[in-house]
Amino acid sequence: MPQNRMRLKIVSAGESVLRQPARLLDPAEIHGGPIQELIAHMRETLRDAPGVGLAAPQVGQLVQLAIIEDLAEYHANLNAAQLAERERVPVPFHVVINPVLYLVTPPEIEFFEGCLSVPGYTAVVARSHRVRVQCLDQAGMPRSIEASGWYARILQHEIDHLNGTLYLDRMDTRTFCTLDNHARHWKTKSVAEVKAALSSKFDSSV
Repeated sequence: MPQNRMRLKIVSAGESVLRQPARLLDPAEIHGGPIQELIAHMRETLRDAPGVGLAAPQVGQLVQLAIIEDLAEYHANLNAAQLAERERVPVPFHVVINPVLYLVTPPEIEFFEGCLSVPGYTAVVARSHRVRVQCLDQAGMPRSIEASGWYARILQHEIDHLNGTLYLDRMDTRTFCTLDNHARHWKTKSVAEVKAALSSKFDSSV
């Protein structure tokens, strides 16, 4: 892999590249210098952000490629109970190319979710607890991934990016808030408590 890495600009919501389906990569392209350099630069960008996943459209490249890495150090702001509830464990760096996502369970597990392309905000998003992904890896080799918990959520989020979808399209709109307000009001609350507090008080019978 090339040694000269650079941080790429992460595009934000409102850029058309985030709303278009990315094209499939030919296996021959995967081995080429441009894609291998893109992977290296994306890894540097993800570490710098920091984040747990980054899709090529987020750096302006409309190709079916995403990287994932959930380091143990990113879990420091969660206690043991929160980690267990989210089923969040460290996930080593890896690349998914041309992924096909299969939802093994219904999308009914709700947690707050953020995105590097929607900086400063978060919202509750329902995702499937278990997924299966068929894809190619960084070497262009076929790979089958079985994932659950937070890892499954990351995969769903990143693969959404490759299809022009943001978490904004799937969120519970009433829970959308700034990261500051999330930390101030909702960080220690359950999703059920948050949704109850932010639900509409309007009574149509009045």
